[in-house]
Amino acid sequence: MGILEIVTFVLTCAGILLLIPAAVLLIEIVAAVLPGKNFRGPSDARPTLAVLVPAHDEALVIADTLRNISSELSPGDRLLVVADNCTDATAEIAEAHGAEVVRRSDTYLRGKSYALDFGIRHLANAPPDVVVIVDADCRLDPGCLRTIGARAHEIGRPVQAHYELLSPAGSSSPGRAIAVFAAKTKNYLRPLGLYRLGLPCQLAGTGMAFPWKIFSKVDLKSGELTEDLVLGLDLARVGFAAEFSPTARVTSHFPTSAEGTKTQRARWETGHLTTIRRRVPGLLFEALRTGNVKLLGLTLDAAVPPLALQAMALMAVLFASLLVSAWGGYTALAVSALAAAFLGISIFLAWKSVGRDNITLTDLARAPAYVILKIPLYAQIFRGKRISWIRSKRD
Repeated sequence: MGILEIVTFVLTCAGILLLIPAAVLLIEIVAAVLPGKNFRGPSDARPTLAVLVPAHDEALVIADTLRNISSELSPGDRLLVVADNCTDATAEIAEAHGAEVVRRSDTYLRGKSYALDFGIRHLANAPPDVVVIVDADCRLDPGCLRTIGARAHEIGRPVQAHYELLSPAGSSSPGRAIAVFAAKTKNYLRPLGLYRLGLPCQLAGTGMAFPWKIFSKVDLKSGELTEDLVLGLDLARVGFAAEFSPTARVTSHFPTSAEGTKTQRARWETGHLTTIRRRVPGLLFEALRTGNVKLLGLTLDAAVPPLALQAMALMAVLFASLLVSAWGGYTALAVSALAAAFLGISIFLAWKSVGRDNITLTDLARAPAYVILKIPLYAQIFRGKRISWIRSKRD
């Protein structure tokens, strides 16, 4: 085998690896934008709820969150705040707003997963029917709590609300607009497509309702940067995959500071790529071996990398394949061009569905510049730089 054949083979394999997630993304987006099955509303059941709010130094925002949650509670429901390694007045503010508060202090085991486990063990003294997890900087739309709580109780599996990340007031840069559009695609369109295909969705970290029995099936203390993604996959393995609830919404805002945005992006994308590398191959094999269709669909969804990285990798492989094609190796070019077409169609359909209200086609065309700015982050990730869990700076 000559050098040309070897290079063509390598580029073709790379193109196939990029074609699979591009095809998954396209299927999800098409399923979301075409007419699909009707959404299921909440049942008449009203299970007892406990709303669990993990909080680390959230004194600036937690009061508004607790007032919002309290307005949605019914008699007999509980509101529990886990003040996790706090150095500010988070716990005192929560107590002043009527929340039940437990304090956790462990400077070695840090991260949201440990805070959740601590809160669940506290609730075990008088377990509710359903636990709803809400981040300390979020707001629930009216009826959201009842909708996801009743549905989780009815089906005996987790239910994920539509989690929408909003742009901070006064922030209108093209980069922020692209980030908002990407979040809408990831947190709404893709799970909506999975819902209409009869498949489960990923957990988003907030606006999640869990029947109590589920907590005996998995270990919450994963210590992962994206503990929600890992928890959703672990639950799918044991038959408790999450269902998306498109009509229930929880919102929060992107950090206003550049430092906060950078920290949040690094944590999300590092955790996602780590999960792809460590868990996706084994889960795909397990899903195929056991015939677990829900696990297969969820794992293929998890295998879709961040859009910026996917676009960057495709551009590199497409350019290299184009060069090789000058000497007669066309297979790699065909595969990578098909993957690029799938990704381009997906982005256009997503923009037409949820992006036109906050981003123009002109701004979207500038996305390659946004992709280039993320090269240092991906360089850190692929060099294996360790990124610890840290709360994003709010201001």
